[in-house]
Amino acid sequence: MPLKKNSSLRAKDTDLLTLFKAHMSKDLHLARIRLVCLFVTALCKTKSVNFVKVSAGFDSASLASSCMRRIQRFMAEAELPMKLISSLIFSMLPVKGKLILVMDRTNWKFGSSNINILMLGVIYKGVAIPLLFKMLDKRGNSNTQERIDLMQNFIDWFGLDQIDCLLADREFVGDLWLNFLNLNNIRYHIRIRNNFKVFLPRKQSFIKASYLFNSIKVKQYQHYQHIVQLGGELCYLSATKSSAQGKIELLILVSFNKPDEALRYYKERWQVETLFKGMKSSGFNIEDTHVTALDRLEKLMMLTMLAFIWCYLIGDYIDREIKPITIKKHGRKAKSVFKYGLDYLAETLLSGYNKLDFCTIQNCHVLSLKLLISLNFMSVQM
Repeated sequence: MPLKKNSSLRAKDTDLLTLFKAHMSKDLHLARIRLVCLFVTALCKTKSVNFVKVSAGFDSASLASSCMRRIQRFMAEAELPMKLISSLIFSMLPVKGKLILVMDRTNWKFGSSNINILMLGVIYKGVAIPLLFKMLDKRGNSNTQERIDLMQNFIDWFGLDQIDCLLADREFVGDLWLNFLNLNNIRYHIRIRNNFKVFLPRKQSFIKASYLFNSIKVKQYQHYQHIVQLGGELCYLSATKSSAQGKIELLILVSFNKPDEALRYYKERWQVETLFKGMKSSGFNIEDTHVTALDRLEKLMMLTMLAFIWCYLIGDYIDREIKPITIKKHGRKAKSVFKYGLDYLAETLLSGYNKLDFCTIQNCHVLSLKLLISLNFMSVQM
């Protein structure tokens, strides 16, 4: 039985390609913009960043081996500025105005190589949408300058007035780091270790932060009424105590201001874990890559970020407007919004059928429509 020909190439442009061309034409020539479009689409089909799998998923008349060489040349030779990709993602963000930022780090090991990524994302409805990142050429925690550089890029590219606050875990503390945030009037809610010593100006003495919350009970939330100094920086402290599997845990937060709001904001930090899960085992399996050179890995991450927001916007639209995600008995969604979009997009690109027929939907958000309608053009025509 002969194989059916893939006639999807009859359309030289797709809406996704048109979107990329409008944004990238000043920095990339058309052949490389097409490669970006093909890569992102194939990534959503194969759900893996492995170049062998991605090249086999290219919507192209060329052999997979030729597509593989195109990918390798792009990774080795192309200049792909972080600002270019970050600004495109920023324009796609479904939330506007004051943004809740989250900073975190993910790492894994490939052979003897340690891959370490410092990420800055935007909190939105159960996920952190990746915006910009920094590859770390080492194991372990980021340092103060690396964090400052990442935040300074955000400020330079998008403006200080776009920031509501920054959330981060215990790794992201330090005198100079807090000084940078304070000087820029960036609100933050960052967890600190319980044994950190703080200086009490009123009493002119140092004390362990945990001692200020000795009286707090499980499930209670409390903020210390007076300003303190942490490493010489003025700030506020708040805390809550929880119990899990018989283990009592005290969570202490340091804030720029409004400590009474600290816990409410900090509870949103977990959404960065949804991002990393989507990048890894639940989505694109970024750990499958054999790429270890930092410059090439940086390009791969940026392309994966484009695929991530595309899938998220599709999942969010389907969930809100067409077919809500099933809610399980425990009250949580059966799958994440990102995974919902990825699964539908992969099925559509592989089967050639846009079963929910997005083009007939009225009053669709313009950007989402541009991304969704591109399914009709990139799908295999049966």
